Amino acid sequence: MNHNDRLTRLRYGLDIKDEDMVEIFAMGGVTLSKEEVQALLKKQLTETTEAADERAENVYEMTCTDEQFERFLNGLIISQRGAKNDNEPALELNSGNANNLMLKKIKIALKLTSDDILDILEEAGVVISNSELSAVLRREGHRNYKPCGDRYIRNFLKGLALRYR
Repeated sequence: MNHNDRLTRLRYGLDIKDEDMVEIFAMGGVTLSKEEVQALLKKQLTETTEAADERAENVYEMTCTDEQFERFLNGLIISQRGAKNDNEPALELNSGNANNLMLKKIKIALKLTSDDILDILEEAGVVISNSELSAVLRREGHRNYKPCGDRYIRNFLKGLALRYR
């Protein structure tokens, strides 16, 4: 699962319009036009994306970089919760597992509790324990840290769509 897939599924799950996507990117510090945002979300039709090679990652007209994706998530937090005060440090770019980062930032943006996340996953048909969720939300490098797999993030985004659409 690449950043374009995550972005497309998140956009669908939260029912975000193209104009709002442009604004959210701008709040995160990335200037993109409406056409560029649409290119990030539109799959490129090639021979390799047809049934001959179903396991290949989806190819999009424009690739979403790590920085663009994280800045979008930061912009989503700002759009939902407002900008931080001047005396607070600015949002920093992090490296690490994109699925873990996405889950953490969506949790912050939508003011979700761990129980809310467990409920969203359960609506999508996935049951995990509170300790498993806690391990996924920990900082990378912590002894109990666990990377979040694509299956969990797909089902989380599916649950968001069921809840918010």
